Amino acid sequence: MAKKIILDLCGGTGSWSKPYKKARYDVRLITLPEYDVRTYEPPENVYGILAAPPCTEFSLAKNGCHRKRDFSVGMEIVQRIMEIIWQCRLQGTLKFWALENPTGYLRQFLGRPCFTFEQWQFGENRVKKTDIWGYFNNPTSLIKKRPADMMRRNPCNNRTNSIDLSIPKCPPEYKHLKLDRAALRAITPPGFAKAFFKANP
Repeated sequence: MAKKIILDLCGGTGSWSKPYKKARYDVRLITLPEYDVRTYEPPENVYGILAAPPCTEFSLAKNGCHRKRDFSVGMEIVQRIMEIIWQCRLQGTLKFWALENPTGYLRQFLGRPCFTFEQWQFGENRVKKTDIWGYFNNPTSLIKKRPADMMRRNPCNNRTNSIDLSIPKCPPEYKHLKLDRAALRAITPPGFAKAFFKANP
């Protein structure tokens, strides 16, 4: 029997699809520099799709930044991801799909997400709010009440954030990749990845 194919589009470290890989699904990590989602053609019989397009152009953190925002750059990738999703759905084998991005301007293009979570709900010491659009079963959060003393005010910009998000630590399994701060912040929390897999096997 053929293994179920999971596409992890713009997956970076592959942390979101890791539970599927561990369960011996046929996980295909489509991410730079090996693969460019904009030119990728999906195979037949795709079972599930996880997508995490870059959030740079949609990020609220870019407000007040000296760099000009360019939605067209961000939407080029989002549009291609949606085309891949539609193509796989038309084949009739796609059981679920999910596209995530930190809460920001992508809502103005895709509408209200069907699921939003903060990382502390799945065991991480972070408050990063993340939206997910798609067709999937909602994962069940592990923690219902936000832990106390997670937040710190940055004296440089007076912003409040969690310590682990401001100064992210690199998980041991990814140290060899030499990830920058942005890439570290983009790693899907393992608790969330496991909960998503449990809800969408």
